Amino acid sequence: MSIKSRILLASAVSLLVLSACNSKTGSDLAAGDIAATVNGTPISKYSVDQIVGQRAARGQPDSPETRKAIIDQLAITMLASEEAIKKNLDKTPEVSNQINLSRQSILANAYVEDYIKNHPISDDMLKAEYDKVKAQMSGTEYKARHILVDKEALAKTIIAKLKKNPKLFDSLARQYSKDPGSKSKGGELGWFDPRGMVPEFGAAVAKLKKGKFTLEPVKTQFGYHVILLEDTRAKEAPTFEQVKPQLAKQLQQQSLKKLFDDMKENAKIVITDSPAAALSKKPE
Repeated sequence: MSIKSRILLASAVSLLVLSACNSKTGSDLAAGDIAATVNGTPISKYSVDQIVGQRAARGQPDSPETRKAIIDQLAITMLASEEAIKKNLDKTPEVSNQINLSRQSILANAYVEDYIKNHPISDDMLKAEYDKVKAQMSGTEYKARHILVDKEALAKTIIAKLKKNPKLFDSLARQYSKDPGSKSKGGELGWFDPRGMVPEFGAAVAKLKKGKFTLEPVKTQFGYHVILLEDTRAKEAPTFEQVKPQLAKQLQQQSLKKLFDDMKENAKIVITDSPAAALSKKPE
């Protein structure tokens, strides 16, 4: 199947999936619930509303023209699917497999939504997680400069020059440093948490006093550093309200991961096809 055909199929399937959200037949739907009919088969307002909502999230306005275009797309999709069924295309291995995958995806999403609805993240859980995050984020931030070079001998030469005149740090960084991110700024790194740096660098910064530089080169995986500590400040953690949405999402993801891990643990999953062999097959 060509790439273009796959794109068209994906578009059609997405519309079919949304229209399938309404499982009522024409006789079950009240007149006020029907947006249109195609050869007597109804297109529900619910289906149209679902697609409008998705497009609105992408910035498309909800207008009569938009709804008419959606109904036209749903009608074409419905007509094309009816023709496919007449030709028994739904019974071909490829299409049948795709229909099954779409059905499984819809059911899986419904199960996840139901699980989230019935297992809400409580404020107590959020506050407990916040306390953990707050503890990790507390501490001291450092404002420093550095000069990064390849050779220890050059680093020692730079330190010797700084001992004679500490005010040369800016110009020496611009002249010798191989760090492209800070070289043009005189080695300035801005404010940072030393725990986010490579261990050797973070440890060296934490030992320095304000206004002092390292008297010995600091070796890391990047080379040899000469570091100047300019200032320190207490690190302020964000408020609970600021991070509450992110924490809720994080805990929800953790809860779902545990759910799925437990499912796999209790299931008998037998892989009969070699993953390596499957990956080696070229797509059509």
